[in-house]
Formats: sequence, C-alpha cells, structure tokens
Amino acid sequence: MSRVGLEGQVAVVTGAARGIGELLARKLSARGAKVALVGLEPDELKAVAARLHTDCDHWHADVTDHEAMARVAQEVKERFGKVDIVVANAGVAAGGLFADSDPEAWRRVIEVNLVGGAVTARAFLPVLMESRGYFLQIASLAAITPAPMMTAYCASKSGAEAFAHALRAEVAYKGVKVGVGYLSWTDTDMVRGADQDEVMRELRQRLPWPANRTYPLGPAVDRIVAGIERRSAHVYAQWWLRGMQSVRGYLPGLVATVGQREMRRFEPRLTGVSKGLVGAGGAADELERGGNTQRN
Repeated sequence: MSRVGLEGQVAVVTGAARGIGELLARKLSARGAKVALVGLEPDELKAVAARLHTDCDHWHADVTDHEAMARVAQEVKERFGKVDIVVANAGVAAGGLFADSDPEAWRRVIEVNLVGGAVTARAFLPVLMESRGYFLQIASLAAITPAPMMTAYCASKSGAEAFAHALRAEVAYKGVKVGVGYLSWTDTDMVRGADQDEVMRELRQRLPWPANRTYPLGPAVDRIVAGIERRSAHVYAQWWLRGMQSVRGYLPGLVATVGQREMRRFEPRLTGVSKGLVGAGGAADELERGGNTQRN
C-alpha cells in the first residue's frame, strides 16, 4: 500500500500530554508534520510542544465537550490553514469488579474513550472533508476480546471500534479515510498505573502469551505512524494483533470459561482493587474534569 508523505501535513493528536499521544506527536513532527496537541494538562502539553521539530501549538480541552472541541477545530484550522490527520487517542481506564465499581469512574471511561472519540470526529470532520484527510480512532485489544475486571474499558473500546467502522462507510465517498488502531498492553502511565494494583497485575500476567506481556512504547508508535502514512483501515501496534481478528468470534466463550476460574481464585482479594481511574492521565482527568478550553 502506498504511503502519504507527512511533510507539511497538519496532524491533531488528542491525549497528547503523555504516553502514546506524546510520542506519536514527536514522531509525526520528526517526519515533517505540523502538530496540534490537545489534552487536559496545559503544562505537560507546553513541554511536549517544546520538544517538537516543526510548527506546533497546543490546546487545553476535554474531548467530551462538544462546544470546546468545536472551538479547537476552528482555531486549529485558523492557526494552520488546514487539517489532514486527526488521531482520537485520549483515553482513561478503571479496573475492578463491575458490581463494586464507582459509577462515576465507570461512566467516565465510556465518556472519554467512546463519546470523546465521536465528539472529536464530529468537530473535525468538516475540515477533514476539505482536505480529504484521515481520522484514526485508537482502540485496543479490549475491542477484540472481552476481559473480566475491565468492563468499562472493554465496552468503551468495542464501541469506539464499531463507531469508527460505521463512520468509515459514511464518509468514504467524501474522500475521508477512517482507521482503527489496536494496541495490546503497552508501556504507558495507564498500564503502569493499573499494574500498581496487585490483583490486576497478577490477572494480566496469567493471560496466555503473547497477551501477558507489556510491550515497549516506541515500536508500537512506529507502527501507528506507518498506519497513518498508509491511511490504513486497521493499524496494529503489535504484530500478533492482526491474527486475533480471525479468531475473535471464539474469544468471548473462551474468556467466560477461563475467567470464571480466575474470578473464583482471586475472589478473596477482589474487594481491595482500586475503583477509580488509573495512572497519571486518570488523575489529570479527575482534577480538571469540566474545565474551560483555552489555547496556550
């Protein structure tokens, strides 16, 4: 598949203050793209912007806020003249039993990961239609297979995947391409935050290979950049995730059987699992939820 050169392209990355979004912004910039950074941590965004190689700017915005994201899209267009690429990367996670989960944290995972991706797409579709650009929705292995103790995350990423597939059919004739990015456990603040909980860490380590590993961030983001250059419909951050698509129909039954055994094994320890959003990004979301949008 042919690649689209990134030199002079304008890319928007949400959740750009850290992790996948931060490194993706740097790698896109290194390939000549101008980058608009969007997130909830102005100081972190400013620091990321200072490390980029090309023209860039940053916006403090909650991706679930329709009005805020519409303003961001307008200001990005005014600032750079166009938008070629939008990566809906912003995401949060919470673990633990659904029955014992914090309803607000559970809902917030759905809002950021699913609704936030849709709000981002709604805001930027007009400018992507002008440029015949590319929208990439970051999903997860959690969209391919369910997992106990991750009900909100699995539901949100499955929904985000389905949303992107449906959107692709709607906008293809307008020249806009839509992709879904899949990642397994990757070395980010979110995964490290989840691993601070002993039960969640042990459950993950008991997954079958290769899903029980934490993968380095750099190669994963390199694969995402390559997918963006190809305007791919499916982008796999780890090589083996492509093969999971062919067996995904069998996975819910397998997970139900194995998960029942593991839940019984861990039951005495399940009440101690953290119920809030995990990692530094989750903490930032809790601190700044509902904040106003501003360009810095």
